[in-house]
Amino acid sequence: MSKRGGFPGGMGGFGGMNINQLMKEAKKMQADLEKSQEELQAKEFEATAGGGAISVKVSGSKEIKEIKISKDVVDPDDVEMLQDLIITCVNEALRKVDSAQAASMGKYNIPGML
Repeated sequence: MSKRGGFPGGMGGFGGMNINQLMKEAKKMQADLEKSQEELQAKEFEATAGGGAISVKVSGSKEIKEIKISKDVVDPDDVEMLQDLIITCVNEALRKVDSAQAASMGKYNIPGML
């Protein structure tokens, strides 16, 4: 009499890995992921614009930590240029955070996560 029901091959899609081992691997991956996120949030990212006239530092959690503006770029008759430089610089710093985050999380290769 043939077996009916159950999973073919014992554990089906787990490739023969026992469920306890699978859970252990998932917990380890979760701990590694949390550690990577904490390390990223502790880092600072810096960007400059206008040939170094504007400098911005942001944390890995995307908080602006510092903005430096050279006195040479402050022109009361051209406030729009200063605003554009600040926006450009802040956006570049945030892109650096996004890039570092994607690189950090990419090593985990979890479908549907990113």
